[in-house]
Amino acid sequence: MLGPSSDPYRLQESAIHALASAIRRLPPSCGPVRLIGVDGHAGSGKSTFAGQLAAALDDAPVLHLDDIASHDALFDWTGRLREQVIEPLGRGESAHYAPYDWRAGHFGPPRALPPAPVVLVEGVGAGRRALRPHLALLLWMEVPREEAWRRGRERDGEEQREFWAGWVEAERRHFAQDPSRPFADLLVRQRNRGFEVLPGPVRTPAIDQPFTHGDGPHPMW
Repeated sequence: MLGPSSDPYRLQESAIHALASAIRRLPPSCGPVRLIGVDGHAGSGKSTFAGQLAAALDDAPVLHLDDIASHDALFDWTGRLREQVIEPLGRGESAHYAPYDWRAGHFGPPRALPPAPVVLVEGVGAGRRALRPHLALLLWMEVPREEAWRRGRERDGEEQREFWAGWVEAERRHFAQDPSRPFADLLVRQRNRGFEVLPGPVRTPAIDQPFTHGDGPHPMW
C-alpha cells in the first residue's frame, strides 16, 4: 500500500500498472482478445486516458471510434465495426478497418488491428448495447457532459463550431436511447495530475478495488 509520504511519481506509475495488471488477468472476451471499452462524453479525456493505459499494457493497440464513425453516420456505425473489427478479432485474425478522414470527408486505406491480448476501444459509444457482449471491461469517463462539451469546443476551435452544434444533439439522442454509464465496470475521474479510477455501477469481481493514477495520498493495491 502507498501512504501519504509516497513519491507522487511512483504512485502514478504503480497505479496505472496495477490497473493494467488486473486487466491482463481478465478472461478474453472477443476470441483471444480482451476488448476494453473507454466511453464518455465528447471532450471527456478518453483518448488521453486510453493512451496512457495502452502504454502500461505494453503498447496495446487502441481503436479510436472516430475512425469508424463518419459525418453521415455519427453513431450508426455498429455494422461496420462488427464486420471490420469484431468478427475478425473473434476468429483470432487481424482486423482491417478503413479510418475516416474528417477533413477530407472520406474513408482512407485499410489499417490493420492485430488480435493482441488486450485491445482498447475508445470513443463515444464504446459501451453501446451491441458492443458490450464483446467487452472484457467498460470504463466510463466521469465528466459532466456540459463540462466535457466545453472542453471539446475549446480544443477544436471556432472552425468546428457548426459541427459541434450538430454533434451535441446527436450525442444526447444516442445516450438517451443507448446509455453506457449504467453498465460501466469502472469510473474514471480526472484529477489535478492524472486520473482516479473507481468502481462503477456494475461490479466486476476481478476488478473490485479503486485505483488512483495521479496526485494525492490515496491508497491502492
